[in-house]
Amino acid sequence: MRLKVLLLILGIFFLCEYQVNAQISPGDLSNAHASLEGVSNCTKCHDVGNKVTREKCLACHQMIKTNILAKKGYHASAEVTGKECVVCHNEHHGRTFQLVRFDRKNFIHSKTGFELKGAHARQECNACHKAAFIKDQRLKKKATTFMGLNQACLNCHEDYHKGRFSSKCNTCHNFESFKKVTVFDHNLTRFPLLGSHKTVACDKCHKTEMINGKPVQKFKGLAFSNCTACHKDVHNNKFGQNCKQCHNEESFHVVKGIKTFDHDKTNFKLLGVHALISCKLCHKTSLTAPLKHNHCYDCHADYHKGDFAKNGVSPDCDQCHTNDGFTKSIYTIEKHNLTKFPLEGAHLATPCMTCHQKQGKWTFRNMGRNCIDCHKNIHIGFIQDKYIVNNNCTACHNTTSWKNVTFDHNKTNFKLDGEHAKLLCSDCHFAKDDKGLRIQKFKGLSADCASCHKNNHAGQFDVDGKTDCTKCHDTTSWTKTKFDHNTSRFKLEGAHAQVNCNECHKEVTNEKGKYIQYKFKSIECAVCHS
Repeated sequence: MRLKVLLLILGIFFLCEYQVNAQISPGDLSNAHASLEGVSNCTKCHDVGNKVTREKCLACHQMIKTNILAKKGYHASAEVTGKECVVCHNEHHGRTFQLVRFDRKNFIHSKTGFELKGAHARQECNACHKAAFIKDQRLKKKATTFMGLNQACLNCHEDYHKGRFSSKCNTCHNFESFKKVTVFDHNLTRFPLLGSHKTVACDKCHKTEMINGKPVQKFKGLAFSNCTACHKDVHNNKFGQNCKQCHNEESFHVVKGIKTFDHDKTNFKLLGVHALISCKLCHKTSLTAPLKHNHCYDCHADYHKGDFAKNGVSPDCDQCHTNDGFTKSIYTIEKHNLTKFPLEGAHLATPCMTCHQKQGKWTFRNMGRNCIDCHKNIHIGFIQDKYIVNNNCTACHNTTSWKNVTFDHNKTNFKLDGEHAKLLCSDCHFAKDDKGLRIQKFKGLSADCASCHKNNHAGQFDVDGKTDCTKCHDTTSWTKTKFDHNTSRFKLEGAHAQVNCNECHKEVTNEKGKYIQYKFKSIECAVCHS
């Protein structure tokens, strides 16, 4: 009996507590605050009789409070300052409710105190906001957090210079690319860049060395007191280590003293390219040693290997070239026309190398004067020898234009007149075989119309298997006919003379194909009139 009473009392107690909890709590807390569930924990967030206060929230979220006091991060921005936490983060909406919600795509990152510029602006959020970049071990354990990042470059990026430079990377680099150094001023160092040094790539001087198994570009500790620290002393210390006595940063080839030397006082004036080259290219052993210089070949090898030699003696180069360079020639067309091959027609516009450098090297002698010495006779075996005697292309062609053919077709058994005279030779004499290869047709061509033109009359006018097209057509126009109907067995008289041809001569289709019928077995009236 006592047991039943005790159970009844306990049941009433639990029922009352359930009803009280249901009346006080408007809903379940989220997973983040699930440990605070229960009536006894309400005051941890709520003041008695009041709503949730900002002070209660910050009492737990110490890191956010620290940032706010230090005026750092998003919660210290003007958009958040002065607001109660519950405005953005409110509770009792169930276990799966997200307390932190914002539009990542449209989020203005500058409100956090770190504006995204250049390559940073193109990164996904999780490229930076990840555990690897978070130093605080408490935040590392959180699956998703946007806190705990330091704004210093080296917080996320490896120190490529291994502590040899300032940790403020933006003193040299920008946000677009680490590889491009755009803001560093070399003139603020102990080695200002002058002359040609300005155009030298950084890695030419600042070479890469291995440190702890990793390549590191060297910047500090470079020796630069003497030029020979970077440049080879080609004089082997004959003039000491002070290169500035003769040279400057503009160019090693500009030498003090020698630059102002008047070479015209010698027997060889420096003209054209000679005035630009280094002294040592000519004065290989000594600047004062006498050199032979009366002829070009005293210094320059005969590039043409005696091609222009007469009686074993080659002419000097200045007959065709100047001091401005060997690539330019002063050999004129007028001079060429004094040779055995005058330039005419299209040959005048042909570059020299087209003929004289066909084999990879320049050739001038024994090149031949006939067309076939340069041009292939494509008609061999196709045109009768009586029309091309000794491969003489000029029988049909000229140097003005290869396509402008002057052959007199009347010498053949097929005179060109009418529309035939307007055609290109290739229209009749060139075709393609079954494989699509171009073939020529000159020998053995028939003069019959049907050899070139299709017979559209299905043999209606054949005589002994052939149709004489000239009875009705001529070469002036195929559509105009000279056929006189009154010479046929059906003369056009009366109303018949006014009827169009196609009223009687209609298109038919039979075993011969599709064609217009001109011949009829019978010319009785009933054939056309019912």
